[in-house]
Amino acid sequence: MPETPDSKKISKVEINELPLIQWDGPIRILNTAEDMRDAVAELASCTHLGFDTETRPTFKKGQYYPPALIQLAAEDCVYLFRICKIDTLDPLLPLLESNDILKSGVAIKDDVKELQAVHQFQPAGFIEITDLTVKLGYENRGLRALAGLLMGGRISKGAQVSNWAREDLDEKQLRYAATDAWISRELYARARAEFEALSAS
Repeated sequence: MPETPDSKKISKVEINELPLIQWDGPIRILNTAEDMRDAVAELASCTHLGFDTETRPTFKKGQYYPPALIQLAAEDCVYLFRICKIDTLDPLLPLLESNDILKSGVAIKDDVKELQAVHQFQPAGFIEITDLTVKLGYENRGLRALAGLLMGGRISKGAQVSNWAREDLDEKQLRYAATDAWISRELYARARAEFEALSAS
């Protein structure tokens, strides 16, 4: 009798067999400080946002690029803040420093550290998804693997190594960036619901 697959871990082969999933809802692209402030004001009433960043890849030793994009996913829209266009985090500080708005992501400390290298701020409300999934017994820690385990889908990494600081992002980049933030929101919500159900049983 064949072994049943372990629902708490997943291999790359198993991930690649899953159906592709992506964010197909609205995406807001913010290029100016004024537009970013308006978007932050809209998001101020949210209690939970999916969070991620994108940085132009480096191909030479010693080369460094600051984060170019911050993605924040609300329930019905994903906001892409092109911080490479304004070279400051000032418009986003009310969100980044808010304890009242949870920002969930995978390897989120690394993202925050990179952002602090651009602009010093006091991060608050950031939640590492794997802190919760490890408690639930999930062995994988990457975003792609957790999406496979908790959502039964595969997210494309096709645009991962692309120039996030280019003048205009193409459709592939926009969907990739929005999907990562949406997944970061969805994974925490699902893991939290699972954790609460276990705690109540």
